[in-house]
Amino acid sequence: MNSNPAIAVIGCGFWGQNHVRTLSELGALVAVSDRDAARAAALAEKFGVEVMDPDDALRDPRIDAVVLALPPQYHVQYALTAIAAGKHVLVEKPIALNVADANRVVEAGKKAGVAVMTGHVLRFHPAFETLVDMVGAGELGKLQYIHSHRVGLGKFHTENDALWDIAPHDLSLILALTGEEPDDVRGEGSAVLNHLSDFAHLHLAFPSGIRSHVFASRLNPYRERRLTVIGEKAMAVFDDVAPWPEKLAVYDHKVWKNDAGLQFETADPRYIDVPDGLPLTRECLHFIDCIRTGKPPRTPAEEGLAVIKILSAGTVTHD
Repeated sequence: MNSNPAIAVIGCGFWGQNHVRTLSELGALVAVSDRDAARAAALAEKFGVEVMDPDDALRDPRIDAVVLALPPQYHVQYALTAIAAGKHVLVEKPIALNVADANRVVEAGKKAGVAVMTGHVLRFHPAFETLVDMVGAGELGKLQYIHSHRVGLGKFHTENDALWDIAPHDLSLILALTGEEPDDVRGEGSAVLNHLSDFAHLHLAFPSGIRSHVFASRLNPYRERRLTVIGEKAMAVFDDVAPWPEKLAVYDHKVWKNDAGLQFETADPRYIDVPDGLPLTRECLHFIDCIRTGKPPRTPAEEGLAVIKILSAGTVTHD
């Protein structure tokens, strides 16, 4: 394979267009496809690539890989077809809407020997990558608790509630930090506008003793994108809304026990230097590298399956 694998983007909505632009900048984009023919044609003209019917893109032997940025109810169908055609696949989250279908994607990818990667883009954020390195080096001490808040206003989907649309971002981060899947999941949800939950809480317990919770909302007056990691030595916050120099903060708070009970001492935050880099660009570069080298993706379909298991266990239905 040459240095630039030929990649088609299927689904050119808001996030799909970001993939189109990024892959074009990386010299890997060869085709776009969307049910909105006018939108696909405009993007194709802008970036100098072909417009293709999705079925043609999946069959065309000139195309090495596809990015699937579709409504999630179509992810499994297109992923399985692409894998069967021997193509590498980057499928946006969630990779499926139930555990059985997610497992089908995992098994198909294994059998075909192609890279099947889940679009958990925040795994490639430089601030989170730095946090992972810090945790691995023991700078926070033994992890005790992780909590995330991802709230804002919209987007409202007809198929996905707040839990399935928003929580996968943070679940992928939590799984990466813990290195294990939870053995207990409890979910709470509230449906305000219709039968789909607009607010969702997940409570997770892990075999190692780490506890975690995720709060997701699409009906909130302010925007928050914050992951907090509590260790025995220190606490860290990855705040994706903060200015770049303040994306990753460490608090060297101290908590100890003596005869008077639990005591604590606070410290001002230390802002950690984080290298520049766009998460989506880094994710696409990683996908291209996996295609070139055959190495397994950092966010394989197996991780997508693990997230689906948590979402399914934590889903609350409403009439």
